[in-house]
Amino acid sequence: MARTEWRRDSAFIANRWRRTDQVVEVENPATGTVIGTAANSSTALVDEAVRAARRAFDDWAALGVRQRAAYLAALHRELQARRELLVQTTVAEVGAPIRVAREAHIDLALQVVGYYVDLLADADDGPVEQVGNSLVFREPAGVVGCITPWNYPAYQLLIKVAPAIAAGCTVVAKPAELTPLTAYLVADAALAAGLPAGVLNLVPGSGRVVGEALVAHPEVDLVSFTGSTGVGARVAASAAATLKRVALELGGKSASLVLPDADVTAAVRATVDSATLNTGQTCSAWTRLLVPQERYEEAYRLACGRAAELVVGDPTHEDTDLGPLISAGQRESVTAMVARAVADGARCFQPARELPPQGHYVAPTVVADVPPEAEIAQEEVFGPVLVVLPYRDEADAIRLANHTVYGLAGAVWSGDQERAVRVARALRTGQVDINGAPFNPAAPFGGYKRSGYGRELGRYGYEEFTQVKAVQV
Repeated sequence: MARTEWRRDSAFIANRWRRTDQVVEVENPATGTVIGTAANSSTALVDEAVRAARRAFDDWAALGVRQRAAYLAALHRELQARRELLVQTTVAEVGAPIRVAREAHIDLALQVVGYYVDLLADADDGPVEQVGNSLVFREPAGVVGCITPWNYPAYQLLIKVAPAIAAGCTVVAKPAELTPLTAYLVADAALAAGLPAGVLNLVPGSGRVVGEALVAHPEVDLVSFTGSTGVGARVAASAAATLKRVALELGGKSASLVLPDADVTAAVRATVDSATLNTGQTCSAWTRLLVPQERYEEAYRLACGRAAELVVGDPTHEDTDLGPLISAGQRESVTAMVARAVADGARCFQPARELPPQGHYVAPTVVADVPPEAEIAQEEVFGPVLVVLPYRDEADAIRLANHTVYGLAGAVWSGDQERAVRVARALRTGQVDINGAPFNPAAPFGGYKRSGYGRELGRYGYEEFTQVKAVQV
């Protein structure tokens, strides 16, 4: 059922709602029905939003960190007050199972905002270090364009906005066209929190119009983009024309590397869960399971067994593990890639169960008997698909783990902690979990190679939105 909060027709500029001539419809991927609308902003509105952010910048940047901390704490409280609505909206526009929406989308995002409140509470406005006769300061980078994807819309927006405004930047945000509704709730919270006009602006619309205008705008100093590698490359190329800084968090094809002395059952189950989190629509998912040749069949059977346990269905139900994919186009992309792998000789397991008759559902899928160079072992599927690959020895395992153009995340499993850390250090990827260690939102997150550059989360994510100045005394 549609809510009034999901019927929007405006951009948010300088703390005012600006109605647009056109709106786009927002679909619930679990039912295929329209549940809301969002503004379809123009390039003129992008220019207006950027200029509002530029006007607000000097005063916001001049505030002491304690004053910015107070504003950010107020935003945190307003977001917490909207927690349940944020969860319900995420379920409705993303199709994320409600447990996933609650824990991995909203509660994690709120935790990140709270982290930056605490970071500012311990900060001051003085130099960060002294080098000889030079005082080194970190100052806000300027006006920031934040462009976010559809898979974790509230989380991706807040992990950019919170450190950007904490650092003293002002923001113009463009949410994904498929999932703009949670971004409106963030703007509502910013208005209720009393953020000064122009500190946070929201211009929903298409990437081709709004996104490109934001990246190319000469008054934008830095662009923080999360999305596909192909679009990220175009963002970087466009930004180069005005020499603006760019932070890119892009695709992944992460390996979960199971060493011979590991608990194979635990490793395989956790890897299946990672590959299918958020219905497989997670850039950092472990989508390649690397196991010793002698444990290959065992690992495949374990993976199939875990996939068969997962519940696919209505995302509003607490016991649902996988909801729908975001769109009919995404479902077609995922099923076509699996079909091509099978046509080329792959072994494929999908649990024998009926999928819901409406919505964009696919079954969790385990693929084996493909060469490491196969499309499905190299390209990001962005659906609940895990590829199992055998290796000969440790050197071969590391080679296979690094044998993609991506380098975003990964896992190492071993009974020997020292060995696991050594192997993790050999992986060309931005983040590695050992033996299922919990995700740490205070640690830096970002990629190597075509998974992008720059870092989000923690102090490194804060510093991404700053410039470094040396003052000789």
